Amino acid sequence: MDDRSDEDLLFATHREAAAFGVFYERHERAVGAYFMHHTRNAELAADLTAETFAAALIGARRFRGTAAATTWLFGIAHNLLKRSYERKSVEDRARRQLGIELPLTNDVVEHFERLASDASARVMLEGLAPDQADAVRARVIDESSYADIAERLEVSESVIRQRVSRGLAALRSRGGKAT
Repeated sequence: MDDRSDEDLLFATHREAAAFGVFYERHERAVGAYFMHHTRNAELAADLTAETFAAALIGARRFRGTAAATTWLFGIAHNLLKRSYERKSVEDRARRQLGIELPLTNDVVEHFERLASDASARVMLEGLAPDQADAVRARVIDESSYADIAERLEVSESVIRQRVSRGLAALRSRGGKAT
């Protein structure tokens, strides 16, 4: 496996096609798990994962390294998920009216269903203090508000903000890598 950092792989993508392949292999499961967690729909998760990596490949030349490559990648994923929610009802209605089904093999569907329980996100949080990991998971992965997290954990919002900030700083210092 290529031992270059995610950032180096993105910078090399325009010169070396295999670099993006390594980046894809490292993060496909985590991106798929993210979409399964949010959509609970294997077909949609597969589509959004493919769209995310297509957008990342096209946009790799614009990657500047001002944030971790995984932060950049999940920013793309988050934006695609938002757009998906916005267009979902229109597209679903149009597909039903036209009688169009999206052909996916059972293997692909099963693969993305397994991602729903995948531990990729947890792996990224390993090594953080438990209170920081819980706060980062709730804020970044589950997209809960600071107020909701504070209420659930029975602490102030400022404590949660501090835990999230310190947790993200620790992840950045590790380069946002899963291992």
